[in-house]
Amino acid sequence: MNQELLTPDYVFEASWEVCNKVGGIYTVLSTRAKTLQERLRNRIIFVGPDIWQGKENPTFIESSSLFSSWRDYAIHHDGLNVRVGRWNIPGDPVVILVDFMPFFAKKNEIYAHIWEDFGVDSLHAYGDYDESSMFAIAAGKVVESFYRYNVSVTDNVVFQAHEWMTGMAALYIRKNVPEIATVFTTHATSIGRSIAGNNKPLYDYLFAYNGDQMAAELNMQSKHSIEKQTAHFVDCFTTVSEITNTECKELLDKPADVVLMNGFEDDFVPKGATFIGKMKRARKSLLRLANCLLGETFDDNTLIVGTSGRYEFKNKGIDVFIDAMHRLNKSPLLNQKVLAFINVPGWTQEPRSDLQHRLSSHEEFDTPLAQPYITHWLHNMGEDKVLGMMHYLGMHNDPQDKVKVIFVPSYLNGDDGLLDKHYYDLMMGNDISVYASYYEPWGYTPLESVAFHVPTITTDLAGFGLWVKDMDKVKGLSDGVEVVHRSDYNYHEVVDAVSNTVLNYTTLDKSQVKLARRKAASIAEKALWKHFITYYYEAYDIALRKAHDRMRNNL
Repeated sequence: MNQELLTPDYVFEASWEVCNKVGGIYTVLSTRAKTLQERLRNRIIFVGPDIWQGKENPTFIESSSLFSSWRDYAIHHDGLNVRVGRWNIPGDPVVILVDFMPFFAKKNEIYAHIWEDFGVDSLHAYGDYDESSMFAIAAGKVVESFYRYNVSVTDNVVFQAHEWMTGMAALYIRKNVPEIATVFTTHATSIGRSIAGNNKPLYDYLFAYNGDQMAAELNMQSKHSIEKQTAHFVDCFTTVSEITNTECKELLDKPADVVLMNGFEDDFVPKGATFIGKMKRARKSLLRLANCLLGETFDDNTLIVGTSGRYEFKNKGIDVFIDAMHRLNKSPLLNQKVLAFINVPGWTQEPRSDLQHRLSSHEEFDTPLAQPYITHWLHNMGEDKVLGMMHYLGMHNDPQDKVKVIFVPSYLNGDDGLLDKHYYDLMMGNDISVYASYYEPWGYTPLESVAFHVPTITTDLAGFGLWVKDMDKVKGLSDGVEVVHRSDYNYHEVVDAVSNTVLNYTTLDKSQVKLARRKAASIAEKALWKHFITYYYEAYDIALRKAHDRMRNNL
């Protein structure tokens, strides 16, 4: 007989990315919040770092009345500098921001306790370790204070920590508030990402790697230690995909109790006529940019291909994308103009003034600008990896090239100085997107792409790609997603597969393209939070049962 799941009365979640848009975890939390808020009604409470002090944080709406009596108590009795309000996202969940700077004065004492209690090695800390750890301790104390003041002992309470940065929060609560059930989610193992980023083969040798040994070799001991010890001591350890779970087994010596796949909400995807209008405007903007930069006319039959994400040259498959476009350009079978955009933020200096001047006019141009492959000047033009690879391959966007590659090294936040549109409003102009990742625990970029009806190429080294691969009806790009097999040593096969897939897509007729776009959107629908949230309730149940057992045993 199936046991009924234990459900939480309160859920606290701590992350460096609460009200602080840095990377993919922000997307995980901010899109899921509405689903949990509908269920828990102001009892899903996010805890984030108060790093916007003195500046306006557009994602945080402070409230003077929300939990005001506790806030005053936390400030005056517990010495916690907190602000309470709402996260300005769908669902408007409660958020507590805490100033963690005062904890630096007790840093050595904190590290000594965490070593004595849980064996966490902070001796080799450097970089962002101290800042993250002080926030984690502050977050733990905030949850402890709130729990003691507001919550009944009969309530089921869950605390979820995200990434190694908040591991100490989970461990602090595990010791000081053992009645709270703890969940820890690693979105990517720190040592796995480091192995991949240091150009060491990750997958074929994963079974042979010792996580502790590799952490010492790569100078990652402290981050690895907090991640590993948290995974072992919390009530429920989770990760975001089966491929990352394999890393956890090998590098952290602990498989996940539950895999929490990353869903999303599609409320930011326009519908009907609005969608069609935005798509047309996005294409017009991209084609206009290309004309001004390249001095060549591109009609609406031009195939627009894009890649985007963090500037991790190998891990995100940026190298594969460039190489694939180079090979596609050499193909005698290509009978269509292709514009390939690399939307990856680099060390941007400023938007090109010559390109700004052209874009502000209403002219059509028939001569290219100098260096007609980049939209913004960089501080490190001579060392940039994208430009370096393009130069090495002789990719200069010459007039005879059928494939033109344009590097947009700026955050597309609506204020880049050239396109001045948000990322989603430009991505809609793509015909295809490519995310040929080597290291990608989940992969929001391909998921977002298919949500906007853009057929996508990804790999089976991405969690999203593996998930799609398990769908019987998805056989290739004509079904919305092409999942290319990738390993440590088949780089050239991946490049050929991407190039050939794009080439084959150019041969589809309009009805086939329309069907592929529709199927892409249907794949995205299967990843909505209403489907994936069930895994969270499974994790909550596991954690709560362990917490209940712990408290019974302590009676």
